[in-house]
Amino acid sequence: MRADAGLSGVEFARRAGWADSSLVSMIEKGRRTITVDHVRIWCRISGANEQRLAELLAEQRAAANMWETHKEATRAGLKRVQESVREKYERVRVHRVYQTKVIPGLLQTEALTTAYLTQARMEQHVAVDDVAEAVAERMARQHVLRRPGKRFLFVVEEDVLWYRPFTPGTHAEQLRHLLEVIRLPTVSFGVIPRNTDRRGVSPDESFTMSDTDAVSVELVSGYLTITQPYEVGMYVEAWERLSGLSVYGRPVRELIAVVLADLESRP
Repeated sequence: MRADAGLSGVEFARRAGWADSSLVSMIEKGRRTITVDHVRIWCRISGANEQRLAELLAEQRAAANMWETHKEATRAGLKRVQESVREKYERVRVHRVYQTKVIPGLLQTEALTTAYLTQARMEQHVAVDDVAEAVAERMARQHVLRRPGKRFLFVVEEDVLWYRPFTPGTHAEQLRHLLEVIRLPTVSFGVIPRNTDRRGVSPDESFTMSDTDAVSVELVSGYLTITQPYEVGMYVEAWERLSGLSVYGRPVRELIAVVLADLESRP
């Protein structure tokens, strides 16, 4: 915008009332966080119209809310993290989850949730010990699965059924629970078998999509929330590709039964 307006960095800084042009360079190269004031200054000095200003302010808001570290999210404990998404689950109409790592939280037993949140507290160095309260909040959230008018669509890679970071008994109980909960009329549960011919469709990162408004991706160090329509659209396309590879109904129950039999055969 500055270059299109024919302004040098020095002249832009002078018009903005800044002591030197280094801030201009840092902002344009992404070395400084862009604030609302920066967006307004750029548009005013570059002569952008009101529509362009509105577009850039929307992008700035989306970028500012995209990233939250686990350290920030868990400062008040794990329960706060669970409570922070309560409204989203109450409001959502179509909830999509693709998982390559774990059984989705809405489908977990209390024992598995306790194990995962205990592990998360350790790995994320959370000082507050409120695992029990966080588990209770997540368990209470599962009532949305029985709400008429909602749809909960899940796709997991088959390996998710086999991963065993906890005791065989914990995972066996989870699979038995899964066989029951996926029969709910609001739930669609698909599995991408290991032996699927998936030429052209590679596994993606795990993600959660609320309607088609926002996508959440949990990384090792924090949460990424995507709201820009173009980017959300890419995840919609990814969902269509991945769900198209999935099996449903009886084939899923047969896959779960194989894993469950293996677990139950262990001492």
